[in-house]
Amino acid sequence: MIKNFKWLLLVSLTFVACNSDDEPFVDPNSTDGTPLTAGTADFSKYVALGNSLTAGFSDNALFIAGQQGSYPNILASQFSLVGGGEFKIPLMADNTGGLLFGGNPIAGTRLYFNGSAPASVPGVPTTEVTNVLSGPFNNMGVPGAKSFHLLSNTYGSPAGIGTFANPYFVRFASSTSASMLGDAVAQNPTFFSLWIGNNDVLSYATSGGTGVNQTGNANPATYGGNDITDPTLFAGVYNTLVDQLTANGAKGVVANIPYVTTIPYFTTVPHNPIPLNATAAAQLNSGYTAYNNGLLFAQSNGLLTAAEVARRTISFSASNTNAVVIVDSYLTNLNGFGIPSLRQATNEDLIVLPARTFIGTTVGGNPAQINGVSVPLADSWVLSKEEVQEVRVATDAYNAAIESIADAKGLAFVNANVLQTQIATGGISANNVTVTSAYVTGGGFSLDGVHPSPRGYALIANKFLEAINETYGSNFRGVNIGLYRILYPLDPANF
Repeated sequence: MIKNFKWLLLVSLTFVACNSDDEPFVDPNSTDGTPLTAGTADFSKYVALGNSLTAGFSDNALFIAGQQGSYPNILASQFSLVGGGEFKIPLMADNTGGLLFGGNPIAGTRLYFNGSAPASVPGVPTTEVTNVLSGPFNNMGVPGAKSFHLLSNTYGSPAGIGTFANPYFVRFASSTSASMLGDAVAQNPTFFSLWIGNNDVLSYATSGGTGVNQTGNANPATYGGNDITDPTLFAGVYNTLVDQLTANGAKGVVANIPYVTTIPYFTTVPHNPIPLNATAAAQLNSGYTAYNNGLLFAQSNGLLTAAEVARRTISFSASNTNAVVIVDSYLTNLNGFGIPSLRQATNEDLIVLPARTFIGTTVGGNPAQINGVSVPLADSWVLSKEEVQEVRVATDAYNAAIESIADAKGLAFVNANVLQTQIATGGISANNVTVTSAYVTGGGFSLDGVHPSPRGYALIANKFLEAINETYGSNFRGVNIGLYRILYPLDPANF
C-alpha cells in the first residue's frame, strides 16, 4: 500500500512539473496561440446595426435559430472572451418563421428542402407584431431596412405597417416614434458593426427592375419600395450614421455591398433553359414570323437599326439551350405600330430564382401558351443587362462612400463585395469545407438565394473578425465554419 502511494505521488509530481509555469501557454482562441486580446478596442457594449443580413434572416424568414446564428451573435460570442458583455436579441416566437399582425399572417413561414425542391414549413406563424418586446436590444438588424430607414422616426410605428413602417422594427422599437439609429446610439455602445445598403439596390434587382432608378433624387419620401436609392443621399445618410455611432468614442467595423450578380437568386436559372425538338422549334418560329417581319418593316422605314433588328429577332432551334423570350422596356418603343418590345435573353440578362418553377408552365392549361416561350416573360422575371448595369453603378457609388467614410473614421472595413465574388467564382475553403454560391448545395446561401446559410453567416463573422484584428490589433481566431450546417431541416428538433 505504501509503495502504491509513493508511485502515485511520483506521478502527480511529474504531472505538475510538466504543466508548470515553464511551459508556454497556447490560447486556442487566438490566431497565433498567444493570449487572446481585444487590442485597442473595447467590446464591453457591442451593438449591431443593419438589415436582414444583420438580423440573421435565412430561408426567406426570420426565426430563432437563424437569429442565434447571425454574424453579430457569433461576433458577440468571440467578444465575450475578452470582456464583451451581454448581447440581447429581439427573438422571434418560434422556429417556424413568419409574422402575424392583429392575428393575420403578413409574412410566410421559412423554407426547407424536401429532397427535391424548397418548400414552405407547414404551420402558422406565432410571432405577433403587436406584442412589443422590452429592450434595449444589441442586435438592431431589421429585415428590409434601407439606409435612410435607419434615420426615420416613423419606421417603428404600428400605424404605418403596410406603408412605411417595418413590422420587424415595430415589435422591438423603444417607442412608436423611435428610430433605429436613435435606439442604437441610446445604448452608448463601445463597439458597433454597421452593414447597410444592400436593400438600397436589392429590392430593385429582385423585382426585375420594376422600380425606378432615383439617382439624382435626394428625397426618399418620393421613392417606391423597389427603387434604387440616390448615391448622394446614401452617402449623406451613411455619414450621419457613422458620425452618431462614433460620437462618444466608439470603435466599429463596417462592410460594403456585394454585387447582385454573385448571389444564387440571379445566377441559378440560366437564360437558355428551353429544350425543343425540331417540330416544336419550327412551330415556334412560324408563330414569330409576323413579329420578325414587323422588325424588318420597321428597319426599312428607318425606325430600327440593323443591330437592333438582329437583337430583337426571335429564333428557336432543335436543342436543349433555347433562350427564353422576354419583354424589354429598353428597346425602341414600337407599340404604336403593333410591334411589342420583345427579344430573347442573353447571358448578360439575369433570370430571377422564382422563374425556375414558372418557365415552361402553360397559361390556363393551354399547351400553345407556354411561359417564356410563346408567352414572353414579363419584366419582373428578368433583370436585363441595362438594369444590371444600373445596379452595379449604384453599388459602386455606395461602396466608394462606405470605404471613404470608414477610412476617415479609422474603422475596420470588410470588403463583402470581394468576399462574395470569391464565393461565386470558385469558392472559399476553410476548416476542411469549401463554401460556394451554388444553390442548395454550395453551403454559402440559404434557400431564398439571397441570404446566407448558417455556414455562410459563420464565414462572414470570421471575415469581420479578420478586419477587426487588422485594425485594432486583436487576435481572434474565429469559429470553425465546418461545424455550421448548410441547411435547416424541417423539424427544429434536428437543428
